[in-house]
Amino acid sequence: LQNVRIDPSSISFSMWKDIPVPFYMSVHFFEVLNPKEVLQGAKPVLNQRGPYVYREFRYKTNITFHDNDTVSFLEYRKLFFQPDLSNGSEDEYIVVPNILMMGAAVMMENLPNFVKLLLSGALAGLKQEAFMNRTVGEIMWGYEDPLIDTINMLVPGLIPFKGKFGLFIELNNSNSGLFTVNTGMKNISRVHMVDSWNGLKKVNYWRSSECNMINGTAGEMWPPFMSPTSLEFYSPDACRSMTLVYEQSGKFEGVPTYRFVAPKTLFANGTDYPPNEGFCPCMQSGIQNVSTCRLNAPIFISHPHFYNADPALVNAVEGLRPSKDQHALFLDVHPMTGIPMNCSIKLQLNLYIKQVSGIIQTGKIKPVVLPLLWFAESGSIEGSVLKQFYTNLVLIPSLMDYLQYIFLGLSVPLIISAAVLM
Repeated sequence: LQNVRIDPSSISFSMWKDIPVPFYMSVHFFEVLNPKEVLQGAKPVLNQRGPYVYREFRYKTNITFHDNDTVSFLEYRKLFFQPDLSNGSEDEYIVVPNILMMGAAVMMENLPNFVKLLLSGALAGLKQEAFMNRTVGEIMWGYEDPLIDTINMLVPGLIPFKGKFGLFIELNNSNSGLFTVNTGMKNISRVHMVDSWNGLKKVNYWRSSECNMINGTAGEMWPPFMSPTSLEFYSPDACRSMTLVYEQSGKFEGVPTYRFVAPKTLFANGTDYPPNEGFCPCMQSGIQNVSTCRLNAPIFISHPHFYNADPALVNAVEGLRPSKDQHALFLDVHPMTGIPMNCSIKLQLNLYIKQVSGIIQTGKIKPVVLPLLWFAESGSIEGSVLKQFYTNLVLIPSLMDYLQYIFLGLSVPLIISAAVLM
């Protein structure tokens, strides 16, 4: 118990502070093969590209212990492209929706027509089109676009950023917010449980108290002596707490584990799963509207290839093949310590696109939730850390188990002899 607390003297502290597990982020893009036809109302045809693999390093700073059995910290991530593990380079060009333009168009749909006409004229002057051909590196880490300044001029506050735009521009060399978690010094059953995030006990993105709750841990470790039921963690990327459910027991490199997976209700809509009504306005089950925490942009998250989603989402485009083996997320956790041994967390980013009257660049695009990319953050304990884990948590306990029976066997004759002598 002492060794799983967040305490500088515990064995697990160094693992918690600077995660020794090699993490990798694999990104798969969806290239649109028929952009001209989509503008005329055709079904989008997609081709998956990648993976583009990045080595991910995580480390904690600003570690501050408090008197109420909690500790605060910032965790930073650094990503480095791995050409040898990737199927392609960051210099490759991919045709994807013009995310800024199409997102702004949907966001401006209910504004006065003259505003939309101004935007449409500005888009024509800037030679902006509904689809763009850019490199993987530009889409990931940002590109300069005069459209940003134009939107800020026409509709101030619509997009609260300047300069470059990129889907992962805020991920690299950045932190996921200030977490304050329990250390377990007084109550081991609360270790790693989140006390607050950015000073908040709950968020205000959603429409119900239940959906706004910050539950579980920060997603790195859990309290020891886990039961085969469920686990929770708060994800800043998804702007919500997530609950995974127990699937099966197993072993990872000889170490006993519980496997936890996403339930089918994770991204279900409020009709199919009433507790999720707070995440609405909803569309089909299997996608979650995260516009309220993504600058009001029409962004949805889901499992890759719309796995576990309404079949209508898959059928609205061509080129998706959802499967459990490739697209389901999982966590393999050592139940005695609450430490993950092997994991692969997968999410897909989707953009809702449609024809917007008054903006000619949107053509005759039919309303569709279009997959942009999906990524998997994966890692497993290996090397010297795995060896130490196996020795301390498998080998020694097994030896102690055998020894207790040996001692019990030796003690029986002694007890009988003592009884006879008495």
